[in-house]
Amino acid sequence: MNPLSQQQVRGMMPQPTMPVVDRERIYQWINDLSSPETRENALLELSKKRETVNDLAPLLWHSFGTIAALLQEIIQIYPCILPPVLTASQSNRVCNALALLQCVASHPETRSVFLAAHIPLFLYPFLHTVSKTRPFEYLRLTSLGVIGALVKTDEQEVINFLLNTEIIPLCLRIMEGGSELSKTVATFILQKILLDETGLSYICHTYERFSHVAMILGKMVLSLSKEPSARLLKHVVRCYLRLSDN
Repeated sequence: MNPLSQQQVRGMMPQPTMPVVDRERIYQWINDLSSPETRENALLELSKKRETVNDLAPLLWHSFGTIAALLQEIIQIYPCILPPVLTASQSNRVCNALALLQCVASHPETRSVFLAAHIPLFLYPFLHTVSKTRPFEYLRLTSLGVIGALVKTDEQEVINFLLNTEIIPLCLRIMEGGSELSKTVATFILQKILLDETGLSYICHTYERFSHVAMILGKMVLSLSKEPSARLLKHVVRCYLRLSDN
């Protein structure tokens, strides 16, 4: 019988609650988001803690002015998109804000209100960008991560929301010309939409929609024959399998 790994043992043991001092620091950083002078450091620190503070999403959502501050971070770099003059430091900062929005998007207590506020739409201008520079690639990938966190839940309201937006053509464009990581996340999003009956019916409802998806998937197969990626191929195959169900 194989001995348990340290990670497995830790998983069986009761996990200690966060010390009061750390909680106070979280509260202070959330408050710091409201001030332009302290926001950058607060974004950095909170983004580091987003996977260790279980209730960070509700704290962010219900704290006065916090979501508005995160949206302000997003909106203020729109002018840097066209012409594409986004710097690495600007990209890192807004991606920290996006990471906190991903936290809100993936939490069961805040997901519905996140959608009701149409917050994903604020990210779509980033998905429209085509610059291949690292700051833009990082921006697209992090934005896709927010949408990926939504579809990962397999909830009907998420699919219904996305189908009423331009997410499918945006994902298809990234699947055709993005980096391997961006292609992988975009294909995962398409796969999740296809796995939903409403999503499959939507894509197969007209020849134009179906043929566009099939054409992009075909191009990806040709590209993968030259530059193989098992992770990306897995999602492409799953998209084909689901299309064959219609």
